[in-house]
Amino acid sequence: MAQKPSIPKGTRDFSPMEMMRRNYIFNTIRSVFELNGYAPIETPAMENLSTLLGKYGDEGDKLLFKILNSGDYAAKLQPSELTEALKICEKGLRYDLTVPFARFVVQHQNEIVFPFKRYQIQPVWRADRPQKGRYREFYQCDVDVIGSKSLLNEVELVGIVQEVFARLGISVTLKMNNRKILYGIAEVMGHADKMIDITVAIDKLEKIGLDNVKAELAERGIEQEAIAKLQPILELSGTTAEKLDTLATILANSETGLLGVEEMRTVFNYVAAAGYNLNIELDLSLARGLNYYTGAIFEVKANDFAIGSICGGGRYDNLTGIFGLSDVSGVGISFGADRIYDVMVGLDLFPAYLACSSKFLFVNLGDKEAMASLTLVNALRNEGISAELYPDSAKMKKQMEYANRKGVQYVVIVGSNELEQGVATVKAMDTGEQIVVPFSNFVEKVKEHFYTLSFEI
Repeated sequence: MAQKPSIPKGTRDFSPMEMMRRNYIFNTIRSVFELNGYAPIETPAMENLSTLLGKYGDEGDKLLFKILNSGDYAAKLQPSELTEALKICEKGLRYDLTVPFARFVVQHQNEIVFPFKRYQIQPVWRADRPQKGRYREFYQCDVDVIGSKSLLNEVELVGIVQEVFARLGISVTLKMNNRKILYGIAEVMGHADKMIDITVAIDKLEKIGLDNVKAELAERGIEQEAIAKLQPILELSGTTAEKLDTLATILANSETGLLGVEEMRTVFNYVAAAGYNLNIELDLSLARGLNYYTGAIFEVKANDFAIGSICGGGRYDNLTGIFGLSDVSGVGISFGADRIYDVMVGLDLFPAYLACSSKFLFVNLGDKEAMASLTLVNALRNEGISAELYPDSAKMKKQMEYANRKGVQYVVIVGSNELEQGVATVKAMDTGEQIVVPFSNFVEKVKEHFYTLSFEI
């Protein structure tokens, strides 16, 4: 009996239509990254476990996919040894692109120019429970600058967020906070030693509500008096400037907290001066779960579609230090291509021309006709217009069905009559309109007549 084909849960196959749409997202993001002076790199799918472990917190470590040392390692073992041997792994699939990037920077520090501006578009893997908008294999599109502490880098990332989502047509809100502010809040609560516990809890505010956050904090050993100091901070209202002024008063006895307030004030002032019209808000519940963040943190939500964050990141002051290169600060953000895809499908934002891989299909009516068609196919391709010739001299009905199923926009017919007259008949599949075009100026006439329709020249 034949095996039923399947793929692991949390992974997906992508059809040609889906890949054209995904590439549209990747290409849009890539073009904005390069517009801002970032260069591409790639790192291996697997890293040494020592590179990955301890960088994402306890919860992150549990989601690492670990790789057995070698494919035939277990085959050599006795059954009694197998269970224990399966725990022996030295490599893992990358959990994100930031930690491998830090490893790359340290390993290649003598080959790169600082500040180093890089982008990376590659898949990552997490042993998570699959659900809507959450996959075990998914792509990240990261952009980082490392080797500079200037807050102008944060401002540039805000501009990148604005430009990417403007080009994709997605209305978004960018939420910002600062880990130094969160540390200051933990200090004011009298629990600087439990900052991670506090941030993990308050990061769930939007999902579980304030009462459940307070209950979780109590479970983590934080007394009610300290929790009572947190509530008014999370409920701060007013403009960003007013919130920062109030925070400065609340955190007056926390040097670190005040530094975070001033960093946020500077970033928001720069953003205003740059004239960005992105919807940005200071969200004091935003914590970002990754332990390596030390300064500004970002998260982007779609305004018109219910899904988790579609972009996020932050400042990390010494991530390279764990690999032996100290005091090198970086900041970056990651665009979640898979969630962005879901948003664009849900809101019907993909351009219509992505529905097909070829704009023109030339039907094949015989050898002589096919040879004449090939010349016209290449003429279109030389102008950057996608075109193909049906490979077999099949019945017209079959070729037209092929065109319909592929979503081809224009069918070109070169039959014996057309060949005699030196012309081609071009039919628009959506309207049924037909024109006759001479071979001699085929591309010029096609562009002139169909320029206002739905394919891009």
